[in-house]
Amino acid sequence: MNIAVVVAIVVVVVLIVAFVAVRVMSRRSDERHRAEAAEHRDLAGATQLEADRKAAEAEERAARARREQLASEQQALEAQQEAHEAEEMRRRADELDPDVTAEGGAGADADAEA
Repeated sequence: MNIAVVVAIVVVVVLIVAFVAVRVMSRRSDERHRAEAAEHRDLAGATQLEADRKAAEAEERAARARREQLASEQQALEAQQEAHEAEEMRRRADELDPDVTAEGGAGADADAEA
């Protein structure tokens, strides 16, 4: 009976040692996974910051393009207005000029005299 008790004690001790070893290995594995997860989170944070920066640059570029488009449209309207004013000034000058006839424009009377 002594041998059976010794064998049982040895088996129990071996099981306890195996259980403790499995727990230690599990904790180490959990710590490695936590560290790896933290690295992934840090990388995700840095990647998100870069994505946010690029999105802000794109929004800024779009806003700049809208401002340029509006400035271009305004400049075109101003040019059109100035062209209209110039045409009005020419028409008024033609009305005032005694050498310009209504049909022929400038120099029509001069051609008739020659």
